[in-house]
Amino acid sequence: MTLHITADTAVCIGAGQCVMTAPDLFDQEEHGTVIVLEDEVPTDQRALVREASYLCPSRAITFTETSDT
Repeated sequence: MTLHITADTAVCIGAGQCVMTAPDLFDQEEHGTVIVLEDEVPTDQRALVREASYLCPSRAITFTETSDT
């Protein structure tokens, strides 16, 4: 399985929950809008992406899982 992150910068309010939860995967630009650092998530960080998505107050963080077969 491959997990891909998507961030909707149009709805991001810059709360920073994603960066605090998974700093290796997310950052913020100067106005606070989310930046996805890694589109494909390493296996050991998948739980962090799920948590970041859950904690995002504007629901700007989403993820999809695809089969590698």
